[in-house]
Amino acid sequence: MESTIEQRVDVENVQQGSNWWSVLGFFIPLVGLILFLVWKTTNPKSAKAAGIGALVSVVLNLLVFVLLVVTTVMV
Repeated sequence: MESTIEQRVDVENVQQGSNWWSVLGFFIPLVGLILFLVWKTTNPKSAKAAGIGALVSVVLNLLVFVLLVVTTVMV
């Protein structure tokens, strides 16, 4: 019988996150957030990728919005 540490190592080796989840989270942030919340305990690497993609998308959208408002006010 394997010890708990060996079982965790085996599970970590099997769970490989994909960068495609971050791309999906970037283009559809709501889906990225939902995937992050659903997968955070069962598939942490993919959850992290989807969450980071969604977070980057939201931050970039806010930056673009602020830049548009600032440039509109200046004109």
